[in-house]
Amino acid sequence: MTRPPSSPLTGQGAVLRPVSGGGREPLTALQAALAAEHAAVYGYGVVGARVDDGRRAEAREAFAAHRARRDTLIRAVRDLAAAPVAAAPGYALPFPVPDAASAVRLAAHLEDRVAGACADLVRAARGPLRTEAAAALREAAVRSARWRGGGVAFPGLAERSAATGPPAGE
Repeated sequence: MTRPPSSPLTGQGAVLRPVSGGGREPLTALQAALAAEHAAVYGYGVVGARVDDGRRAEAREAFAAHRARRDTLIRAVRDLAAAPVAAAPGYALPFPVPDAASAVRLAAHLEDRVAGACADLVRAARGPLRTEAAAALREAAVRSARWRGGGVAFPGLAERSAATGPPAGE
């Protein structure tokens, strides 16, 4: 199955990467955000399996939040009379995740990627969809900061946050 060029999924399996560029059509940005949520749901399965007991509840909450957001985005795509992008059967992780420390890095990485896709959706959308995308961006940025232990200056905007250093795991 091939992915559209605007998708945040690339490579063998799929790896989350920043979705760049404003000026997207709302449906294209919506599909990219949905693809990022699919990948985050998968990634949190790995995080939950590797993270320490003290952070397992946080991983479960994030997993549930991404599943709920994914379902909301599926409905939004269908409301635009389009077929939602399907989840891949598997995803290649951006780096090895053999232990709890790398699981925490992966969680921050997942949130950074979702924030990037949501930032693109904020730029492309109007009305309630834009409001929902802004809320999703905020939630991803907060979760990323919690996993990382600190925030970035411009969450979701790779071109602005580069001055603060690379996202976790890169």
